[in-house]
Amino acid sequence: MRAKKKIEAPELPNATFPKLSLPIKPPFAPMEARQAKEIPEGKQFIYEPKWDGFRCLAFRDVEKVVLQSKAGQPLGRYFPEIVDALSKIKAKKFVLDSEIVVEVGGHLDFDAILQRIHPAESRIKRLSKKTPARMLCFDLLVDAEGKLFADEHLTERKKSLQEFFKKQVGKNATVQLSPFSKDLKQADAWMHDLAAYGCDGVMAKLADEPYHSGARDGMVKIKRMRTADCVVGGFRFATKKEAGVGSLLLGLYNDEGQLDHVGFCSSFSAGEKLKLVKTLKPLMGGEGFTGKAPGGPSRWNAYNDRSSEWEPLKSKLVCEVQYDHVSNGRFRHGTKFLRWRPDKSAKQCTFEQLKVAKRPKRAA
Repeated sequence: MRAKKKIEAPELPNATFPKLSLPIKPPFAPMEARQAKEIPEGKQFIYEPKWDGFRCLAFRDVEKVVLQSKAGQPLGRYFPEIVDALSKIKAKKFVLDSEIVVEVGGHLDFDAILQRIHPAESRIKRLSKKTPARMLCFDLLVDAEGKLFADEHLTERKKSLQEFFKKQVGKNATVQLSPFSKDLKQADAWMHDLAAYGCDGVMAKLADEPYHSGARDGMVKIKRMRTADCVVGGFRFATKKEAGVGSLLLGLYNDEGQLDHVGFCSSFSAGEKLKLVKTLKPLMGGEGFTGKAPGGPSRWNAYNDRSSEWEPLKSKLVCEVQYDHVSNGRFRHGTKFLRWRPDKSAKQCTFEQLKVAKRPKRAA
């Protein structure tokens, strides 16, 4: 059973990276994915489980080990056990793409990862021993010789990644090779059989494509539920202000770089609504939505606060929500709050993630 989600949003502080003598240097934009409704079929695909964790790029340059989040922020201080494990790998130079996961009670626990994003070093050290993290690696961007490998096709990167683990990593309980397959039946099995463990879907990647940094051209993700990462651009108080937050106002960035209002989330208990005030207060007074802004109540909403008043926020807070339908650039109904995403930046929350990938033609 999952631990109850924390309503206080953790935040990754801005920080600089050390200088590295690698062909790829942090911050480096990881490869993105489009959404698909079902697993695509064809010889052109390599399938992987989609793990429930933090995306992480791992850089090793002799004595320097750097972990970078998807949002381009340092992660190393929060996962000292992973930094230590990477420093013990034989190869002195490499860049790996991976997912950081934490297993609790026999399944992956995202809340346990969020608990690591904390300013207290003593707490981080304690949790690193109590609930140690693992790194599941699925791509090799710089090889053991320190040469750029991201331009190679995925098929070649996978072969080299296997060799890398065989020769350079060996048996390591912390840094592991994530499974992959060209078998559609195996992908279907991951989609269903690993659900209880913490696999929330499947990734399908084009075998003959290079690593598309910051783009969605080379892979699709298939999840059991439709989710989106949104910016909390504002909020409405409950009917009675002392009752706390009534709803979060969600936004996505359009092609012009403006934040459009796309819907709301109000699936919070009475206690959570009060805690949300503490979370949102430091962000009040921001510019809020710079594109399409919330108006008054519409036939689509069910805000507790039926007025048209809302509080704008600084565009820093990102959350993942579950939704059913999108119509005219908005969520048709209210969304369900899933979790905070401190590992993602607000600017990464675009309409692009709502586009469903077209079903590719079956390979001959």
